Amino acid sequence: MINSSRLVATVVALFGFLVAPAMAQDNVDQRFISADDLLALKSVGRPVISPDKEWIAYTVNSVDVEADDSSTQIYMVSRDGNEVLQLTSDDYSAGSPNWSPDNRYIGFIAAKGEDDDAKSQVWLLDRRGGEARQYTSVDQGVSDFSWSPDGQKMLLMIQDKTPSEIAAEAAEEAGEEVKPLPYVIDRLQFKQDGVPYLDRSRTHIYVWDGEAESPLQLTFGDYDDEQAVWSPDSTEIAFTSNRTSEPDGNENSDIWVVSAEGDAPVRDPRRITSNEGSDGSPAWSNDGKQIAYVTVTEPDLIWYATNHLAVASAAGGNERVLTAALDRNVSSPTFAPDDQSILFVLEDSAEQHLARFNMSTGSIDRPIEGHLSVGGFSQHVSGDIAIQMSMPQLPTELFYLGRDNLRQLTHTNEALLKELKLAEVRNVTFPSSDGTEIEGFIFTPPDYRAGRKYPTILRLHGGPVSQFDFSFNSDAQLLAANGYVVVISNPRGSSGYGQDFSAALFANWGVPDFEDVMAAVDYAIAEGYSDPDRLGVGGWSYGGILTNYVITKTDRFEAAISGASEVNYIANYGHDHYQLQWEKELGLPWEDKETWEKISPWENVDKVVTPTLVMGGKEDWNVPIQNSEQLYQALKRRGIDTQLVVYPDEPHGISRPSFRKDRWERYLDWYDRRVMGQ
Repeated sequence: MINSSRLVATVVALFGFLVAPAMAQDNVDQRFISADDLLALKSVGRPVISPDKEWIAYTVNSVDVEADDSSTQIYMVSRDGNEVLQLTSDDYSAGSPNWSPDNRYIGFIAAKGEDDDAKSQVWLLDRRGGEARQYTSVDQGVSDFSWSPDGQKMLLMIQDKTPSEIAAEAAEEAGEEVKPLPYVIDRLQFKQDGVPYLDRSRTHIYVWDGEAESPLQLTFGDYDDEQAVWSPDSTEIAFTSNRTSEPDGNENSDIWVVSAEGDAPVRDPRRITSNEGSDGSPAWSNDGKQIAYVTVTEPDLIWYATNHLAVASAAGGNERVLTAALDRNVSSPTFAPDDQSILFVLEDSAEQHLARFNMSTGSIDRPIEGHLSVGGFSQHVSGDIAIQMSMPQLPTELFYLGRDNLRQLTHTNEALLKELKLAEVRNVTFPSSDGTEIEGFIFTPPDYRAGRKYPTILRLHGGPVSQFDFSFNSDAQLLAANGYVVVISNPRGSSGYGQDFSAALFANWGVPDFEDVMAAVDYAIAEGYSDPDRLGVGGWSYGGILTNYVITKTDRFEAAISGASEVNYIANYGHDHYQLQWEKELGLPWEDKETWEKISPWENVDKVVTPTLVMGGKEDWNVPIQNSEQLYQALKRRGIDTQLVVYPDEPHGISRPSFRKDRWERYLDWYDRRVMGQ
């Protein structure tokens, strides 16, 4: 871990202000957090600083319990944090706020209108007053946009019309009934969670000057283009695209640059990177000579490989990996105003820092570090930075860093948090069975009494390549509020501890990570937190998968919850959207059947004795409900205490507020009747 003393004192002082009062919780009128409180917490989105540096635009997502829906609005906060203004109405959702270079407009994306099938378009708010007005009228909608630095054009990301959309338009023009079409599939990758079957309608880059009849298309072909960013002189656009002969068969995305000038109908983008792994998140230097980006240099390790910071000439070539010796994941690179350094988000153990790479010395310092989790950030030309940040007892808020002074800008959930007595969160480390150091957190009930052994829930994270960090954890807080000690940890496979730590899980699921999470339970018991006879386990996504390993390998738990999990891996090939990752990690199932079966919990389902609640979304194509149904059927057939809960119309993540509340309440009910009552 690379240390830096810069702003440590400021961050520590900030912790003292934000965390200590919440942990002290002396207000007798405070209540323990509930599922309704979790729904009432608002989510604060990525900040965008205005050109005059006086305002920061951002989004706030909130739940309407009565409507059983959520919506997102655009807000802005003054640089001193004293004024907060809601800019868009509560009757529609808006996102992706962006300032015009002349500081006059805020643009955003919204599907606004009387038509229920209204497409997402760019809308503009004049800061001098008035209602938002629709700026684009693209038939199939706009997914993203940005102004050129000179303010003369707007970049638009537009997906091709689908065969169904084309057929519907033709039917309507002919005055005929619009009939559904069959899905005709010829792609290697034909599924993606949250969307219908994938066809060959691709997302491309367009520019528009606001006056031409229609936007001008810049990129073409059977490729998806994304992450498009303007060059400083407004003449070119850098973007990410996989333009290999079979984009569905590899993850070899590269950085490309296309001209935004002239009216030629076809342009040939120039290729900037040649790495065989994934290159993305391009960011121009302010002099336009270099492009920083994130690169994966070991693509055969798929998601276990480290994401490095790299830079290349904007003319192409001279690619250099800058953080090869760091062995930690980076994201969101941005050149400093003087081009002498590159800012980025750095994942390190259970923390996410704002870091800076010095182009002259190769050194890395951390303007914001400590027990916190930095998210998205926006840098002004002055060097000031607005940041998303969360801490264990603080859901994400915006902070402002200027001249070494870090201060909180928004207090979106402050009133609600003052009413709540939250769990205390302890950061711990402990050895696994083979001596590997594992990091984790222990949440104790708000009325915790030392010396008393509590019923305990082992909560497992998704991924497998992700981690629990120093951000606010809703599930753990709710379980702790209901009398449980909650143990969470980052077993091998987790992303914050280097490539070898993560890749220890390659084709080895349920082996080192099982040992690591069991060591977490043993630690909590040995330290006197947990009652060994009242243990529960559960998780969602890979957290559910690891739960399946746990219940096939041990009978120590009184109850388990397997959410959105996989259990019979061969059954998922061609059914989920991970065909490429499955093949790279386990081989082809008809050629390497033993490899697939070796790590499949299904092969040991006859060993399960733990009462297990099985849950998932009916439309999940990330981890299809099919495997949850198979697990439930096997447990039910064997006479194990089980139940299957399927949420209609939901993909991998459960979004409907009433379903989210239902899931939390089922967590508590399942554990209360089997763990708490033991």
